[in-house]
Amino acid sequence: MAPTDDSKEQWMEEDARLYLQIRNSIDRKGMTDGGYDYENSLLQETFSRLLRTKIFPSIQMSNALVSKNSNYEPLKQQTKSSGSALEPSGQSSGGVSGRSELGLRAGTPVGTSLINAHAGGVGVLESVAVPDPEAKSMTRKLFAIAWFLSVGLLLAIWLYLAANCSFQLSGAHFAMVPEYWLTEGGQSATGALMDYIIENHVASPRLANRAASQNILVFELLNKILESMVQGLNSPFLAALTEDIHVLPDFHGNRSPIADPKAKGVVCGLTLDTSEKQLALLYLATVQGIAYGTRHIVEHCNAHGHRIDTLLACGGLSKNPLFLQEHADIVGCSIVLPRESESVLLGAAILGAVASKKYSSLSDAMKALNAAGQGSSCIGLMVIDPAKDPKVKKYHDAKYRIFRELYEQQLSHRSIMAQALA
Repeated sequence: MAPTDDSKEQWMEEDARLYLQIRNSIDRKGMTDGGYDYENSLLQETFSRLLRTKIFPSIQMSNALVSKNSNYEPLKQQTKSSGSALEPSGQSSGGVSGRSELGLRAGTPVGTSLINAHAGGVGVLESVAVPDPEAKSMTRKLFAIAWFLSVGLLLAIWLYLAANCSFQLSGAHFAMVPEYWLTEGGQSATGALMDYIIENHVASPRLANRAASQNILVFELLNKILESMVQGLNSPFLAALTEDIHVLPDFHGNRSPIADPKAKGVVCGLTLDTSEKQLALLYLATVQGIAYGTRHIVEHCNAHGHRIDTLLACGGLSKNPLFLQEHADIVGCSIVLPRESESVLLGAAILGAVASKKYSSLSDAMKALNAAGQGSSCIGLMVIDPAKDPKVKKYHDAKYRIFRELYEQQLSHRSIMAQALA
């Protein structure tokens, strides 16, 4: 639901109040006693209140936090006292000295690093399907990274929005791309949830054996089963198979945008059916539940000043056409797939290229080396567009309403039980 003028004004008032709290904390000087940094503690506490109150800072809040000429003194002093320095991503932090265990020559430039997910953003955010001088900026793209870890099917979805801001932090730029504000949201343990749904079903061993005998992945076999069910049940489209099954994927709490660690998962519509077809329906409903969670995050961002209209995907599940199509249909955005299948490694390489002065800036390197393509997709497409059938949108709008109601009902149930135990 789009915010009203009154609600926008209320958010701006809250922004101003929180901004003053932060500034008051920053302005407290010399508050140390016995090695305890009261000033930094106050700052941390204030930002914690900010995160609890506003999971996604609005554009007004982002621009109010730090002005063009202000200094982030607590962070500067902290890094100065520890002997370290704040450097933007890709900035040369020196060269390899002496003998390298990696076989690198002495003097090889080393760039300021990023965590793996942020490096993936650097490797994909400037990907465009068709070169266009008026192509959408990074500020309108949401980066979703999904990957498999060695412990099994552990999908981690991190959603990144680089929102352009008109300020810098006293020489220390923001988390991923210099001069851009990074807004991060995500869903916790979604891959573990998919593991849980599939592996704890009685039909899972049979399904795994069938997939192995056909030399395909389990999700590929599940997708085939669903396609056959569409024809066998005369379903108008594949997503409609789950009209009676709804999943709230908060089995490990809700990280964004509600930030409720007490949230619980819900599966609505269970029967005594233990067949592989029933497992396929649970799998589809779970994928849809995760996509509805993504839609909830995107809607929350856009309701508070952002303009996300494109998704970028990389990682293992960019090879799952059903996962991609359900996200495109549910969120209502096109999904661009990168040419490079290992976007995290590409991002790390870009940092090194900038450190070696191959490119003058991280943004220039990203524009030169990011590209859309079919390299990361086994489905032969660069872009996954939402379905054009209005019935698909109507269907997902209805299921999304149920998705939101499942959490509201949970809050009501929580309140009833709390009163009973009071």
